[in-house]
Amino acid sequence: MAKVEIIKRPVENISGNLKQSAWTAIIESLATAILGIFLIAWPDTVLQVIAYVVGVFFVVKGAYQIINYFLVKGQNDFFNNGLLSGVIAVLIGITSLVIGEEIAHVFRVIIGIWLIYEALARINTAIKLHSAGINAWRYILILALVMLVFGVFITFYTGAVIALIGWTMVVTGLIGIVGDIMFIQHVNNIVEKLTRTKDV
Repeated sequence: MAKVEIIKRPVENISGNLKQSAWTAIIESLATAILGIFLIAWPDTVLQVIAYVVGVFFVVKGAYQIINYFLVKGQNDFFNNGLLSGVIAVLIGITSLVIGEEIAHVFRVIIGIWLIYEALARINTAIKLHSAGINAWRYILILALVMLVFGVFITFYTGAVIALIGWTMVVTGLIGIVGDIMFIQHVNNIVEKLTRTKDV
């Protein structure tokens, strides 16, 4: 019995870490969608406040991801995006806080770059799911590609108005939530496949 518990605990740890990471991503996607709604409703009034909110949000998010990366480092390959993602988030946050009054000019680019990175991270996850033999990788890949298109559009379309950026954030936030929920639904299968691979 003792031997079974020794084997079981690491598997439960991996599953718990994956679910925690996915729920964190859902909260981030929800925050993105809510931020988009604010931009749609009050584009002029809210923009300056959003600059500082975005700054604090990204700094806190980045710090959490950096700390979390070192806490779970080596336990599972799914976390290898955490450090880079955290550093990028902190840099975006600091930039937003420093250039607060000029944020209107660069807000579009900041959000666009972040959406592109989030899409690429999800594409990477889809590739790992494919390697683990999880059929849901196709749907997560499609959602990630749609998010990537929106990110590229916002980044390079200079004519994008604040309301359009807001709608894009709402859509990509919802896409992220759907993709992350799908990931959570397959966590147990992922852990099982990874465990089998290591045993072999």
